[in-house]
Amino acid sequence: MSVPASAAAGPRPVAAAHRIDKRFGVTVALDDVSLTVRDGDVHALVGRNGAGKSTLVSVLTGLVAPDSGSVEFDGRSAPPLADREAWRQRVACVYQKSTVIPSLSVAENLFLNRQGRGLISWGALRRRARELLETWEVDVDVQAPAARLSVEQRQLVEIARALSHGSRFIILDEPTAQLDGQAIERLFDRMRSLRESGVTFLFISHHLDEVYEVCDTVTVMRDARHIMTSPVPELGKADLITAMTGEATGLIDLGADRPTPAAGEERALTVTGLGVPGVFEDVSLSVAPGEIVGLAGAVGSGKMAVGESIVGLRRAGQGTVKIGGVTPRPGSVPAALRVGIGFVPQDRHREGLVPGLSIAENATLTVPERLGRFGFVGSRRRDELGVKAIGDLDIKAAGPEQPVSALSGGNQQKVVMARALANEPKVLVLMQPTAGVDVKAKETLLGTAAAAAVGGAGVLMISDDLDDLRPCDRVIVLFKGAVVAEMAKGWDDNELIAAMEGIGD
Repeated sequence: MSVPASAAAGPRPVAAAHRIDKRFGVTVALDDVSLTVRDGDVHALVGRNGAGKSTLVSVLTGLVAPDSGSVEFDGRSAPPLADREAWRQRVACVYQKSTVIPSLSVAENLFLNRQGRGLISWGALRRRARELLETWEVDVDVQAPAARLSVEQRQLVEIARALSHGSRFIILDEPTAQLDGQAIERLFDRMRSLRESGVTFLFISHHLDEVYEVCDTVTVMRDARHIMTSPVPELGKADLITAMTGEATGLIDLGADRPTPAAGEERALTVTGLGVPGVFEDVSLSVAPGEIVGLAGAVGSGKMAVGESIVGLRRAGQGTVKIGGVTPRPGSVPAALRVGIGFVPQDRHREGLVPGLSIAENATLTVPERLGRFGFVGSRRRDELGVKAIGDLDIKAAGPEQPVSALSGGNQQKVVMARALANEPKVLVLMQPTAGVDVKAKETLLGTAAAAAVGGAGVLMISDDLDDLRPCDRVIVLFKGAVVAEMAKGWDDNELIAAMEGIGD
């Protein structure tokens, strides 16, 4: 049974957000969102990527001011944003990416900027650190450099640091994404123990099975809005998935007229027993010329690492990759390009673009041999290819000489796609190809991928966006580093998401 976010009966609220609105330019990040977390609860916050969870956490931790609405702790208004210590005394967030400083010791991290005035008594600091960790049953050497800690230990140190400020409300943001099964169970045991000691948690996860294992209440967000709040035992898994996904919208029929790949044809891409220790293992798949295959999975599934291993951004520890029967040198992007791979990386800013270069220069980075002979680059030929890219992908720009830094995010992504297609690839690997772009740009990007398949390329679409996956002939699903399902075209949204989130029948 669904209940209003701010009107549930029971213990007093430890934290509450009331009718929060937040915009970033024209983007609506939060739209009239309310949330109440009760004393002693483990309260789950779930939603698909872009639902607004991260912005709500930023509001709850005082990192972002809402445009309207209010935040309360223990029934009292939140402190001014500038009073960071007051916020630390009320709420702490342990992020997926650790905030401990590797070069400092555990003790120094625990009491950073709180060592006292004047000369520091290192003996006293380490003694305080030991007492703190013993109080919260954290078994870590206080003199050890934080760089030597495991992911699990760093999380426990961050929780202990938060508790040392006096906060009894802790937000855990994807805490299990980098943990193995035993470490996850130890984390859950620690959460249960801390709850008995008076600590309240807001638990954010893409793994819905974890919600049912450790949480009391769940709030669902979708499209920047609060959808529902319910006691976990009263909400069936199918209903939870439906609340997260809503009705399917978007580019359902894109590429529907694409011919079916010919049976028995040599594979454009063959991956056999690929693995990276601790990330994914024993992944095998193939893509035929003209076929679009999806690779899906939630955060921590290993899907992006598979793509990076195929294109040479990461060196796999085991297994083989073949492009049309040829095996490129593992861990080498140039080798992958030479045998016929084109790719769109997950992070266009870090791996996809050179901001200071023009559209034409970025679009042709992988094909210098087409720009001139004997190592000379012909600017006329480069600009001709840039003009072609602008026309083919409907890039909104003044011309091929315009710096990509001056383009919108969607147009930048189109430039990255143009570069991926520049070498007329046999295999096109697309990693989150429509992340952060509008519907029209998404339509162009996915239409371009479908056209590449019609032209004979094998396309591997790696994404957790359902619209990205709809043009696929089949979808392979990863969960925690292993292949758990393969679904043919026409798959059901709820079945696919259930597989991605690790929820069985």
